Amino acid sequence: MTSETGVAPAVASILEAARERAGGERVSVEARSLPDALAAAADDGRTPVIAEVKPTSPTTDGTRRDDPVDLAEAMVDGGAAAISVLTEPTHFGGSPEALTRVREAVDVPVLRKDFVLREEHLDVVEADLLLLIARFVEDDLAALLAAARERGFQVLVEVHDAGELEAALEAGAEIVGVNNRDLAKLEVDLETFETVAPHVPDDVTLIAESGVSSPADARRMREAGADGLLVGSAIMDHGDDSDVTANTRRLTRSERHT
Repeated sequence: MTSETGVAPAVASILEAARERAGGERVSVEARSLPDALAAAADDGRTPVIAEVKPTSPTTDGTRRDDPVDLAEAMVDGGAAAISVLTEPTHFGGSPEALTRVREAVDVPVLRKDFVLREEHLDVVEADLLLLIARFVEDDLAALLAAARERGFQVLVEVHDAGELEAALEAGAEIVGVNNRDLAKLEVDLETFETVAPHVPDDVTLIAESGVSSPADARRMREAGADGLLVGSAIMDHGDDSDVTANTRRLTRSERHT
């Protein structure tokens, strides 16, 4: 259901680079359960946070050059229920190798965050789950979901509005992320999640993506129905590893004050 109408130039550039990348040999994964990890965090009184190792992005300034493993371990120490690792190299400074190292080092689910457009893009690196952006996949979404699951992946299907949500559910999505960032203007509005969330069935794991920068934001998304929060900049855009732990803890502890 590829649609690039009105996307920001930075997003168009990312998609162009993604089309030029090829996959490798077919992968096979024994995945750690994201829904179980999110539920366990909530049962423990923590806000279920998927903390993102993101060296840079088109919407942030500078590049963070810390070892990805050190960052991921600091996030887990801060209470993260899962870790997201950017593997897009050109615009986000990520790599499949970084994800492999992180997944070997932590005992929580690890999400591969990238622009996966077609089936061959699945065969890059083992992860517990991977991201499919409904708007941009070039293969049939249902077929791509099935191909991912055949390899053992769980799949986070990202949507931005009710139409994309309907397509994701029809394709069989069991984990859905609502991106609060408008890919045309790259602006963030938490009302995006609040608008889409009521239409998500109860048996679907629901993730709020982008724009969570404070405990108040975290509580707001949880109250709107989020089972988990995908958070990058609010954790990464600070100083050393101790800050990463503190920033993660600041968000994960927000559950205890609702």
